[in-house]
Amino acid sequence: MTRVLAWLLSNAVAIAVAAWLLDGISFARPDEPFGTEVQEKVLPLLAVSAILGLVSVTVEPVVKLLSIPFIILTIGLFLLVINALMLLLTAWIADKVAPEAIGFHVDGFWNALVGSIIITLVTGFIDVAVLDD
Repeated sequence: MTRVLAWLLSNAVAIAVAAWLLDGISFARPDEPFGTEVQEKVLPLLAVSAILGLVSVTVEPVVKLLSIPFIILTIGLFLLVINALMLLLTAWIADKVAPEAIGFHVDGFWNALVGSIIITLVTGFIDVAVLDD
């Protein structure tokens, strides 16, 4: 249970860093500016982290299995595309589940691509620096 909680929190921090660094990833609702307090963003961050976790556990393995020829052909670079698509899918699900409560938006493929790279790097750093067993 503590491992799942640590994973959820590290993903939430990574998503927050991606939203902070990229203008195309945000938690702003369409009717309010992004400058709201951090406390108001904690629950949406945790919700997006949970949705991303569910997408990573259920959808991503199937997509990777079906994409093996493209992954081999591109020497693994197609995995970056898959990660970007999973982030876009997470934003779409968050918008369908609770658009007013979460307000998570990813504007376009390139923001998703860079955002997924940032999320991967930050979670990797957290895993090594903080969560190393």
